[in-house]
Amino acid sequence: MKRETNRLAGETSPYLLQHQHNPVDWYPWGPEALARAKEEDKPIFLSIGYSACHWCHVMERESFEDPEIAALMNRWFVCVKVDREERPDLDEIYMAAVQRLNDGSGGWPMSVFLTPELEPFFGGTYFPPRARYGRPGFEDVLKRLHTVWIDHREEVERVGAQLVGALRAAGSAKPGEAPGADLLGDTVTEARQRFDSVHGGFAYPPGYAPKFPRCSEMVYLLRHGATAPDPGAVAMVEKTLVEMAEGGIYDQIGGGFARYAVDREWTVPHFEKMLYDNSQLASLYMEAWQATHKPLYRRVSEEILAYVTREMTSPEGGFYSATDADSEGEEGKFFVWSAEELNEVCGEDAAVARAAYGIGPHPDFEGHHVLTRRVPLERIAEKTGDSIEAVEAALVRCRAALYARRETRVHPLLDDKILSSWNGLMLSAFARAAVVFERPDYLETARRNATFLLEKMRREDGGLFRTRRGERSHLDGYLEDHAFVTQGLLDLFEADADLRWAGAALELHAFVEEHFADEERGGYFSVSDEHEALPVRTSSAQESSLPSDVGVAGMNAARLGLLTGNPELVERARATLRRHATDLANWPTACSQLLVLIDFLEGEPPEVFVAGEPGDEAVRAELGRLRRQWPPRRVFALIPSGTDEEVAGVLPPAKGKTPRDGVPAVYVCHEGVCEAPALLR
Repeated sequence: MKRETNRLAGETSPYLLQHQHNPVDWYPWGPEALARAKEEDKPIFLSIGYSACHWCHVMERESFEDPEIAALMNRWFVCVKVDREERPDLDEIYMAAVQRLNDGSGGWPMSVFLTPELEPFFGGTYFPPRARYGRPGFEDVLKRLHTVWIDHREEVERVGAQLVGALRAAGSAKPGEAPGADLLGDTVTEARQRFDSVHGGFAYPPGYAPKFPRCSEMVYLLRHGATAPDPGAVAMVEKTLVEMAEGGIYDQIGGGFARYAVDREWTVPHFEKMLYDNSQLASLYMEAWQATHKPLYRRVSEEILAYVTREMTSPEGGFYSATDADSEGEEGKFFVWSAEELNEVCGEDAAVARAAYGIGPHPDFEGHHVLTRRVPLERIAEKTGDSIEAVEAALVRCRAALYARRETRVHPLLDDKILSSWNGLMLSAFARAAVVFERPDYLETARRNATFLLEKMRREDGGLFRTRRGERSHLDGYLEDHAFVTQGLLDLFEADADLRWAGAALELHAFVEEHFADEERGGYFSVSDEHEALPVRTSSAQESSLPSDVGVAGMNAARLGLLTGNPELVERARATLRRHATDLANWPTACSQLLVLIDFLEGEPPEVFVAGEPGDEAVRAELGRLRRQWPPRRVFALIPSGTDEEVAGVLPPAKGKTPRDGVPAVYVCHEGVCEAPALLR
């Protein structure tokens, strides 16, 4: 029997389409819904979530599918459903409001009530249909807010106006003095206060759960710690990476990380897998391998990229967004195992598998086991009486057999929308890993993705679309889209030396400077001057699951300014630091992307131009050295023989930098001042 649909049926977001059969009269965010709220003088119920969100599914089943609750929603409110991944601007503004209304607590599903002028006056996260878990029932919330709206309208509007004023004030701090190297050492001390020395990870207090990967912070600590007098920064990162890789947050069978762990030990994950986490973690483990050359880090990075290639890549070369925590209506069902099934699948190797994957007498999650890999091979060999080589071979067989069995299960929902910003992060991961691990297949994946982004996600005016599903690209891109794709193109240019990638990066960053720059205070806004006007125009350097968009844009400005000899762009990067000086002083490790930028600029990164034939052995060796240099405190470009005029059309400092008497040469410069060329033989 065909079910009736609401207005969400015409959307492309898998999350919105999940709600198309609700009896709620949902609107997507847009002029129609906002106009109706004003015309009928009704408050807006704004529900924000995402496709892989477990508690979003729960609230839908319990409340949005309930005819009685839906009738109240439809009678008293204009109901708007938003995919936070498509509209990060709405999510950022109204999550900040919910957190202010709830003593810092927030999450998804986000449930927030707005005046017709879009000012929030009440909000929370998950509400059960009727009161339980110490939470008010959603039905009671609807009745109470309707009464308040009718009987205490002035108080509602006062609360909304005050809240918007507070949000605006929080984002309007005056620029300060640009922080320098002194701040970097202090951040290691601050990170140590939040470090869990037993199980790794960073939180306050240190043993707090749930635990999230804090990728930007660990990238900063790893890079800074590699050259700082205090080696403790690297040790904290290594402890965390090992604990995560050996825990249940890592998919020991298929590769890739879940969103977070619900416990201190990283054993039980919240099972959804997000592209943005895995892109950052692939790069982070790769950098850990560069720092230490420990095999575990390379293995994990390559397994993440294999997972993305196998399961998260579209035929066009784009990367999908996420997979759900639930399958068949049960959280984690796809990923967990019973001891009996593991014994059956692994057969003669079952004893090795039980020892290796931590299968003990007590299940980890709702009567089932989450697989971990904490037991060293040597200990397994001692326990089973096998050689280490035999144990390794048995684990290879078991892992393949378990993966094959798991593939017969009902898979979690795939969110197959393609987001520019998340694709930019994964483009960086593949491009950088291509040269670090010497993997031509990674380079081909990066080229395909960059071509896809530039051909399918580019608007006619040179900007980017936010999202694509099927054949439809739509919604104007945000700063994170333009900044992350620009970063990806720059990383690909370093790996590939093809000028089209540098040219495209320059074009996208020019769009950023035109439409996102904060000319009054420096730095960048997260939304462009072309986006719809909302109560707050955000510009935040603080990070959650994604790198700071303003931090990445600032780094792009620095890299491009040095490559093109444009001091105004380098100054824009420094202005970004001044713009967020207060945040850096108060919460430095919450702004880790800006710390990476400080670390880069304080290292006085050289501009290196290699003039010579790409096939020349000495040229290849020099490019390889530059590509694998870590920490990557440099910019560089190849100038093939006889092309300096052509290259200078994109990178002006290349002009006149040629081989000397037929011998390849390297030109090292510092903000345009160049040393005498060094011959490569």
